[in-house]
Order: sequence, then structure tokens, then C-alpha cells
Amino acid sequence: MGNNTAKLSFNDQTLELPIYKSTFDDQLIDISQLGKQGVFTIDPGFVSTASCESKITYIDGANGVLLYRGYPIEQLAAKSDYLEVCYLLLNGELPTQAEKDDFVNNITNHTMVHQQMFQFFNGFRRDAHPMAVMVGVVGALSAFYHDSLNISSAKHREIAAYRLIAKMPTIAAMCYRYYTGLPFMHPQNEYDYAENFLYMMFGMPTTKWVSNPILSRAMDRIFTLHADHEQNASTSTVRLAGSSGANPFACISAGIGALWGPAHGGANEAVLSMLNEIGDVTRIPEFLKRARDKSDPFRLMGFGHRVYKNYDPRAKIMRETCYEVLEQVGDKNDPILKLAMELEKIALEDDYFVDRKLYPNVDFYSGITLSALGIPTNMFTVIFALARTVGWISHWSEMVSEPGFKIGRPRQLYTGSDKRDFMSLDKR
Repeated sequence: MGNNTAKLSFNDQTLELPIYKSTFDDQLIDISQLGKQGVFTIDPGFVSTASCESKITYIDGANGVLLYRGYPIEQLAAKSDYLEVCYLLLNGELPTQAEKDDFVNNITNHTMVHQQMFQFFNGFRRDAHPMAVMVGVVGALSAFYHDSLNISSAKHREIAAYRLIAKMPTIAAMCYRYYTGLPFMHPQNEYDYAENFLYMMFGMPTTKWVSNPILSRAMDRIFTLHADHEQNASTSTVRLAGSSGANPFACISAGIGALWGPAHGGANEAVLSMLNEIGDVTRIPEFLKRARDKSDPFRLMGFGHRVYKNYDPRAKIMRETCYEVLEQVGDKNDPILKLAMELEKIALEDDYFVDRKLYPNVDFYSGITLSALGIPTNMFTVIFALARTVGWISHWSEMVSEPGFKIGRPRQLYTGSDKRDFMSLDKR
């Protein structure tokens, strides 16, 4: 925080507004006192407004930087693992070996869900979208685990965080198995976090499941890359819901609902839908022409990013992971994957893409990778929600831990009718 101020003049008044500085010297003008003067700002989409102070994640979109608690995402993805990253996001520091062992043990021992939740699934139609099921099931967790809902208790917040991180892979896999009519697979403590998820997704009670370390590592890296991304739409939704004092399970369910949109968590699903629409490499020029036509509703999904005006740092790692998985599964001749690789080549060389900095983003590569892993497109956003849960709960916990946190209450620019008198029905 600095000592500088900004001056705002209006209606013959001049106010001095404090200017704060972030760790990286970003300047933010504090306008919180304007309301006392009966004046408010308007900022559609909150693109120029900081809604909170946070110590968790930092993004520099201009230079393609993403830091979790100060650590570059590239280092964490290469040298760490998802549960270690979870500990970091929750606690602010990397764990010692003893702390990591204890944390992993706690998560491992919370992976089971209440037996009555198996019956709860039967209330959904079999053809329901897995995200629709997930929103309902996660929101219902508070009905099964109401012994950790005191948000003012640090211990309750910790237990709720452990339960959510641990049970999300189980719930996500159950959403898939229910949709496909396959029997639920109970988690196995002998597997690590990503392995266990793949086992619950694809294991069968009739045969012994064999883990593939390359695919498990790819899954773990997908989780790590999606663990948090600062104050995006879903994280802001979790914070706003949490500001009312709502329980953490309800808040995470709200975040899942926000993530579901194709402009947010549904983007990697939209990538596969786009590739299927294009259908064949020979049709790429036709669709590129449509993409350049502003009057055409067609949009290239998986290219560019609202925040990153440079190459998405997660995309570089995801690209490597994507190629590792394709090498392992030996499915390079799949027409959709060949189409994706050709689109990638064009995006990295074509002036239209390069000039507009429309580089392939993390959604482009994660969609291809998940598809190669055998995961259907309607599960992509479910996996995103699974990975992002730790980011959501970290931000929620950070907010409710602050003394005197306030309920969110955005203002509006009202442009409706002026005050008018009610007329009875016979006079209208």
C-alpha cells in the first residue's frame, strides 16, 4: 500500500482517493468511500474493479505469468503434484515431507461418500448432463456432512476443505458411471489422487485395473494447471455466495454452476464440439474464412484468452502433456486429433492468428488430451470443477477468515421507468 492518492472531481467536489499497490506494483484506486457521497462507478463485467484483496494467485496477462502463492505454474507442473499444490493453495507455503504425508493421508481417508448418496443419484435421469448432477450432489453434501458447517471455526473450515478435495473425484466419477450405466467403483487407498480418479472412472469389478503412470501423471498435471486462476467468474461466484455466510458446500455448488458456461469451464468441451463441426482437415480453410467474418456467428474455440495477451503459460505445459498422452495411446490417426493438430499448426504460423495473439490456450490442449484419455466431452467441465475445487475453497476460506468480512452487494445503473402511479385493471 502506498501513500499516493488520486483526485476525482464531480459536481463541484474533489475527492482524494487512496492508491494501493500490489506485490508487483499494480496500482488500484480505492473507490469504496464514493458511496457515502451518493456516487457509484459502473464497470460491466468488473473488468477494471478489484473485488477483494488476496494472497493466493497472481496473473500477469501481458507477459503470460501465472503464480500460485508466488510459485510459477511451470515449476509446479514440472516438479510438484496436485495434492502438494492443494496444500500450497490452502496454507500459503509448500509442505515439509511430514506435512505432506499427513495432508495426503487426510485426503485419502476422506474419499468415500456417505452410502445414502448412492440412492441420491437414482433421483436423476440417466441422460442428465453430468454437470447438472454434480451441481445437485455437491450442494447436497451439506445435508450429509453438517458437522463441519460453522464457518467461523478454523477447524470446521479445514475439515470442509479436506472433504471437498477428497470427495470431488469420487463424485465426478460417479456422475460418469451413472450416466453410462456402469457400477460405481469405490476409491482405493493404494492409488494416488489422479490414479484413483482414473480407476473410479474406468475400472471394472470384473477385471483387475492396471494403472498407467504416464496417463496418471497427465491427469495430475491437468488438475494442477486448473487448480486456481485468480478472480474469474466461478471464483467470484464462490466468494459472493460465501459473503452471505452460506456453507462451503453450497458455495462450491454455486461455483460449479458458474463454471458450467461455455465461456468459462465449458470452453474445452466447446473445442471438441467445434472440431466435430469442422469434421475434416480439408474444411479448415472454409471455417477460418467464417472465423474472420464478423457477421458469421461461428467462433474458433480454444484460441486466445480474455486475460492472457501473450501465450497462456498453462498451454505450453498442456501441449507437452497432450503429446505425451497421444504418444502413449497411439491414436495419432484419429481424424479429430489430426484436425486439432493442423489447426494448432495454422494458429502458430498464420498472420491472422499471430497478429491478434490468438494462440492455442489451455482449453484447446486439455480438450484434446481428455479426449485421448477416453473421457467423453460432457465430462470435461466436471473434471475442471474437480480440479478447481481447491482454488474455490482456498478463496472462500481466505475471505471468511477475515474479521468483519462484508456481504457482497454490487450497485447498478438503473435505466428503467421513472416513478409512476398504479392504475387499476379497468383503466389500463
